[in-house]
Amino acid sequence: MTRPWGIGWVALVPLLLGAEPPVVKSAAPAPDLEALFSRADGWIGGDGAYSVALSAKRTLWLFSDTWVGKIQDGRRTDATIVNNTVGVQEGAGGRLTYSIARGPDGKPAALIVPADRRGWFWLQAGVADRGRLSLFLNQVEKTDDRSVFGFRSVGLWLGSVANADQPPESWRVEQVKMPNTLFAKERTLAWGAAALRVGDDLYVYGTDERRGKGLPNRQMVVARAPAAAVGVFAAWRYFRDGSWREDFRNPSPLAGDIASEYSVTPFGNRYLAVYTERGLSPRIMGRMADRPWGPWSAPTVLYKCPEMDRDKKVFCYAAKAHASLSSGQDLVVSYVVNAFDFWQVAREAKLYWPRFVRVTLSSAE
Repeated sequence: MTRPWGIGWVALVPLLLGAEPPVVKSAAPAPDLEALFSRADGWIGGDGAYSVALSAKRTLWLFSDTWVGKIQDGRRTDATIVNNTVGVQEGAGGRLTYSIARGPDGKPAALIVPADRRGWFWLQAGVADRGRLSLFLNQVEKTDDRSVFGFRSVGLWLGSVANADQPPESWRVEQVKMPNTLFAKERTLAWGAAALRVGDDLYVYGTDERRGKGLPNRQMVVARAPAAAVGVFAAWRYFRDGSWREDFRNPSPLAGDIASEYSVTPFGNRYLAVYTERGLSPRIMGRMADRPWGPWSAPTVLYKCPEMDRDKKVFCYAAKAHASLSSGQDLVVSYVVNAFDFWQVAREAKLYWPRFVRVTLSSAE
């Protein structure tokens, strides 16, 4: 067995400490990007806002709960909520074309529904490979909690779309329930919070949340799968204690206070994780790593969302970066502002849209 000190303590220190944290040079709202998503009829707001590059000039946007209806005098009217929708953007400066499914009664409906008809899907990360689109589908159901947090995740599915080049309303989505997850009272282990393609490998990031006394601490974890065969779960490997293992049950915790949805994107010759601190906070955090599996740097505040200081009845979440809108040292990050009172979101149409920030970081070279 090789002794760890055989490589020398000088060489080992960077591995223990991770990369240098990101350094913010500037951060400011990007109303020009928000205007690309804005509508007053039809699609009138949604959360989630994952982006997937379908090609060099075409980006797919994945939304979870979505308002459909009209906006009049700053209020949502004649509106309903569906559990997921998508939008397609042509070019970095193009307005989105939204796809909203219709039920047998002609009313708006979720684009993708669980094959077992239990609960609903919220869309998480996605990845496109040679015309096939893979989507991580978070299966959710209601609880007895009557607040806006009255839900729980009960499963995770992989959706595969072979005809992703067609309008989303005509997609044929094959669903497979993922066997490498845990959904129990004391612990949730799930994948698809973020996805990163590097060469022939797909790094699928997840969360490991253990619950007991006190507040749970949600941890980042990572798995690796062949990019061309994401649905072959026997080929997945899970990062634990410096190596890739077959057993999914005990991956190494990589970073704490993570959100249930986040992003990991290339930045220079390194990798950048972006997330809302603890999942619900005005603070958008960033961590840097030299490798997709870390070790990850200490967190840096990339931006503090101002809305929670202005109104104590709202909260911010769902922060993530978007590679298709970013370039060089300039990073584009989105987040969503929601309210503890459901009817406030109906009354104030300015809530519940993707909000965008341009963050300039020091070079990672």
